[in-house]
Amino acid sequence: MLDLLAVEPGRHRLIEIAKRLEVNKSSMFALLHTLESLRLVEKNGDGRYALGSAIGALGSAFVRQYDYIAAFRREAHAAAAAYGATFQLARLEGREVVYLAIEEALAPIRLAASPGIRLPAHATALGKVLLASLDGAALDLLLQEEQLGASSTPYTITSRERLLEQLETVRAEGIAEDSQEAVLGICCAAAPVRDPSGRVVAAISCSMSVFEWANRREEIRQAVIATAARISG
Repeated sequence: MLDLLAVEPGRHRLIEIAKRLEVNKSSMFALLHTLESLRLVEKNGDGRYALGSAIGALGSAFVRQYDYIAAFRREAHAAAAAYGATFQLARLEGREVVYLAIEEALAPIRLAASPGIRLPAHATALGKVLLASLDGAALDLLLQEEQLGASSTPYTITSRERLLEQLETVRAEGIAEDSQEAVLGICCAAAPVRDPSGRVVAAISCSMSVFEWANRREEIRQAVIATAARISG
């Protein structure tokens, strides 16, 4: 239906749309009413339908997500060089984080990660930041079981209760950590990337060896927060 209205905006009434799409009138009425309430479609004075203002907002958000990748590459390239650490950008898909971009530093230890890689959200600093941004209902839907699944390392949190406790800390501090929870020998700090409305749309993290982390933890935390703020819209 949205495809039809995109090609022929403001030309069709309810009955005409139902006929074109071979959907009965009552079902089409309910669908149009729902979409209209969400501002995905709008009805003009003579009952003809067109795409609504929310479509424009979604389209802009779709384009902006690539702006975040471009901004990440610009900011993280400089940060990786300045701090000698690897920076990553990721988003949440279900209970996993999907890596969108990575800027590696010239360091003895390199991460075996690349764009497209997926990891359990509960095992990563990136995932904790993104999970912490969800409302209670969405989080409950994702984390229904008490045990979260197989461990990536011996340090991975597998208890739902313990993870929820950590997420409360993440919300309070605006930053998350994982200490060898996703990859042995690697520690990370992560912070949210926000759109102009303040909604969390992605997260960035900085990774380094556990040996460096012991002395540079606070420095890296501040670097991640500052870099995420510069990337945010």
